[in-house]
Amino acid sequence: MRVIHERTHQGCRITFFAWNNRYIIKLEEGTLEQTFKVDQFDIQNEQELLKLVDAEFVQQAMNRFLEMGRSLYEAKVRGAE
Repeated sequence: MRVIHERTHQGCRITFFAWNNRYIIKLEEGTLEQTFKVDQFDIQNEQELLKLVDAEFVQQAMNRFLEMGRSLYEAKVRGAE
């Protein structure tokens, strides 16, 4: 797996990988992680891949992180009952 690019946006660490005829976009926020796989043949080049992750994409991911954190918290509360 080859790291193409790394950046941070709104406190979210974003890493782009090339691996096995796919691009992988990994977003990390605290202990939570989201991964997206994109077929290399669907993207013209690596610059186009980087453009996919725009401000709106990151904002939607941050909203999902909130939902994920809430789900994990609620599961822990249920487990403690």
